[in-house]
Amino acid sequence: MKIFAIGDTHLSGQPPAKPMNIFGSHWDGHWEKIKTSWQNQVSPEDVVLLAGDISWAMKLPDALVDLSAIAELPGRKIMVRGNHDYWWQTVSKMVQATQGQFEFLNNSFTAAGEWAICGSRGWICPGDPLFKSKDQAIFARELLRVEASLSAARTAGFSQIILMLHFPPFYNHQITTGFTSLINSYQVQTCIYGHLHSESAIKTAATGLIGATTYHLVSCDALNFSVKQLF
Repeated sequence: MKIFAIGDTHLSGQPPAKPMNIFGSHWDGHWEKIKTSWQNQVSPEDVVLLAGDISWAMKLPDALVDLSAIAELPGRKIMVRGNHDYWWQTVSKMVQATQGQFEFLNNSFTAAGEWAICGSRGWICPGDPLFKSKDQAIFARELLRVEASLSAARTAGFSQIILMLHFPPFYNHQITTGFTSLINSYQVQTCIYGHLHSESAIKTAATGLIGATTYHLVSCDALNFSVKQLF
């Protein structure tokens, strides 16, 4: 079993109702590039972690065309919510609508071999210029969700943990945040995140080994529209 990751697929049906090349020509045919990489690398027994911002759809029935396109690809799919995933509903509704073809993390974890896959959406961190007073409550709630996920994994006896977020767990290499405190406290070995897209944000993203944790930026444009093998 191999574990792969990708985020921010930003699908909108075929043909796309919201073509992503408005953000640059490198997005031309981005889904075809992702599919090719996925099909060439991922086997049915492998795991693919999807780090949010999957579909532009506003409602779950409208997102099914995008989720079905992903479901057709090989591998076991595990997902967290992104800030643009307005279609996200309760886990039971999403599992039923997708006929069990995805695992949705929400205050929970799932096992993949010796690894516990934990995760939640995360949020903008204090210190980010975009962080406003109204963000504090959402930030605090996401900390609780991440801790619930990590605690459940540890209680179940897992020592190997991958934490999947949509938002980065820190801002501009400021690595002391509520999220990093949890990462350190629960001894998370690997943390993946997406959300970042601009050339400067991708180039300056904090990745690699920081402390005892390895960080990966997995927004699809940061990966040149390929899935990334983690293990």
